[in-house]
Amino acid sequence: MTDLYQSQRAMRNMRQAAMQRGVTAILDVGTSKIACLVLRFDGPELEREDGLGPLAGQSQFRVIGAATTRSRGVRFGEIHTMQETERAIRTAVQAAQKMAQVRVDHVIACFSGAHPRSYGLAGDVQLTEGQVSETDVARVLAACDVPDFGQGREVLHAHPVNFAVDHRTGFGDPRGHVGNRLAVDMHLLTIDTPAVQNLLYCIKRCDLELAGLASSAYVSGLASLVEDEQELGAACIDMGGGATGISIFIKKHMIFAESARLGGDHVTGDIAKGLQVPVPVAERIKTIHGGVHATGMDDREMIEIGGDSGDWEKDRRKVSRTELIGIMRPRVEEILEEVRAILDAAGFDQLPSQQIVLTGGASQIPGLDGLAARILGQNVRLGRPLRVQGLPQAATGPAFSSSVGLCLFAAHPQDEWWDFEIPAERYPARSLRRAVRWFKDNW
Repeated sequence: MTDLYQSQRAMRNMRQAAMQRGVTAILDVGTSKIACLVLRFDGPELEREDGLGPLAGQSQFRVIGAATTRSRGVRFGEIHTMQETERAIRTAVQAAQKMAQVRVDHVIACFSGAHPRSYGLAGDVQLTEGQVSETDVARVLAACDVPDFGQGREVLHAHPVNFAVDHRTGFGDPRGHVGNRLAVDMHLLTIDTPAVQNLLYCIKRCDLELAGLASSAYVSGLASLVEDEQELGAACIDMGGGATGISIFIKKHMIFAESARLGGDHVTGDIAKGLQVPVPVAERIKTIHGGVHATGMDDREMIEIGGDSGDWEKDRRKVSRTELIGIMRPRVEEILEEVRAILDAAGFDQLPSQQIVLTGGASQIPGLDGLAARILGQNVRLGRPLRVQGLPQAATGPAFSSSVGLCLFAAHPQDEWWDFEIPAERYPARSLRRAVRWFKDNW
């Protein structure tokens, strides 16, 4: 944990240095596309009223460069072929730099795979001076008993969700409150270490420095959920190409995140196999003619498949839209059933508001919201990312939710465990407590 704490603090310092220089880049490494946005920060960081800690500031920013390229070498949201992914990242970053007419050295990246897993932590300390100070916040965060999540996994996010002073609870920022005891509830998100290391290696090979890392499920929720949904409780379903990210928010904090290894590319693969066509042709058919609800009209609507196989008969085949929907619907239902199982395991039905927001490129299939309402619950809507100043019109669709959310994450970071000056001897709180317990039992 000590190494992780130091590396996260180093990334925070790099992010602040990039913001002081005025320019940083956003990199969304997805299965179907890699998007790069170049941000220019205009104004100084201001103190946020409902925030906590030194980084809870707001900074005015503007998108001055944007580029996307087809993702290569990424499967299920994780890097599969290193050289291909490196080439795709270089292509996207260079195109965005050319549009912005500026060179960037630091990137803040997000990805959707790596098997995210959520933990709920709790900690409490006695207040020495009777009033909560910055040091007390650091102490109570360090007092959380970190679970043994096993070898080969790292903490990606560690958000303090709720603070309590004595019997009073629900504080977002407890500093200055008078009491005898301070308690905290924290959400911890862990991911597979090799996935992070592969991404770090690719970014290093592109002569860039990693100044921040985030989960796509988290940043998609930041961009797609409106303020009331984040406050009252909502789930964001980010349906990407190779993975579907699920995040749950309440009181403006993420309290759960998970990923299903199914996405829009699996629907495309089913069309390619069912109709015996190449994957690019299947993607075009899905985009133009796809759907999940068949009507009487669809039997008579014929789709020209086309192709370049050289066989005249095969290249001029036609299928009805009903046949296409019959191929697509079972896979879409499977994805939604997987999401339903994850939401049930997370206890989503216990939240006061059970709003579900669908976003991501695969959420644009016609009729998906109606099918999702039957499988997931009645309160389903399609979400688009917030409008960001300078964002090109082509990058305002649901497919860019994680990219826009990463911009908001860069400019308005939520405080995490490593944003506080925790004493060095308190980093591995778990091992310290274990040692104390052992001494009590054995002496």
